[in-house]
Amino acid sequence: MRGRAAARPPGAAPVPYGLVVTGLLAALACAVVAGVALGSVTIPVAEVTRILTGNAAPSPFRTIVLDVRLPRVLLGAVVGAGLAVVGTVLQALVRNRLADPFLLGISSGASTGAVLVLVLGIGGGAGITSTLALPAGAFAGALLALVLVYALARRGSTMTGARLVLAGVAVSYILSALTTLLLVLAGRPEHFQEAMFWSLGGLGSARWDTLLLPAAALAVGVGALLTLARPLDLLLVGEEGATVLGLDTARFRAAVFVLASLVTAVMVAASGAVGFVGLMVPHAARMAVGAPHRRLLPVAALGGALALVLADLAARTVAAPQDIPVGVLTALTGGPFFLWLMRRRPEGSPL
Repeated sequence: MRGRAAARPPGAAPVPYGLVVTGLLAALACAVVAGVALGSVTIPVAEVTRILTGNAAPSPFRTIVLDVRLPRVLLGAVVGAGLAVVGTVLQALVRNRLADPFLLGISSGASTGAVLVLVLGIGGGAGITSTLALPAGAFAGALLALVLVYALARRGSTMTGARLVLAGVAVSYILSALTTLLLVLAGRPEHFQEAMFWSLGGLGSARWDTLLLPAAALAVGVGALLTLARPLDLLLVGEEGATVLGLDTARFRAAVFVLASLVTAVMVAASGAVGFVGLMVPHAARMAVGAPHRRLLPVAALGGALALVLADLAARTVAAPQDIPVGVLTALTGGPFFLWLMRRRPEGSPL
């Protein structure tokens, strides 16, 4: 048995794939129930189950479960899944395991775009214009940030992963300062609370109507990326090797960067800038099922959903009745994880 384990080919899953997926689904279901049951008011699990299955008699908890906590928990699952998938793809595109939407400036760009929409009052009316204004502004900001980071990281025709991460960190700081400047110049103090939401991340504003667009973006994004699993695998062998095997790497990277920006923008528009989920979860998923993206992406999505649901549950219960921004907790865990990755990363290792 030891000889067989040693002979396992690179990228092969060390754990049976079906077992990993089943375990994650079961854990996510338990986390959703716990997220609905626990909070400033604790609701018995049996009561939550009856309400969710439609078998409950009229209950004073019905509004809390269906209109407050369930949309919040489901939004956390969708946003966590989206950020984890984007992080997985970005790490493959730039061949650097330190990449994620937060560190590459995409989340900061999306936050700046969303705050600009708020300050200018774009889409302030009712209807579809109001619903789409924030995601559209966030997408524009995310895409511009990504283009800027990509341009700064290139030197001639070459670009290293380390330079990309450094450029992303620098752009993140610049955009955070720009966001603050926009709010100060606007002279509208009522926007500072909303800006705090974008900078720290939170799910407290979740409603059923804010869940639809992120869920659709997640479904379309994951579906599209699954069809691109083979080209993503080719990038892992290096740009020259992928080109020899017939992949137009420049065009492919540009297209996937745009798709990643779109998914990130929609998630940030719904939850604010929640950092480090896209950094931590892909590594755990890769250790569980290996590197091939057809297997990796679904597991990363489930892992991201589970991670953010649990993080939001902790944010609501650790200092109850006070609600801690979930982005604070993900940063407290993600920051040390980032430093650990930097220390153990072999010199010249891409992923």
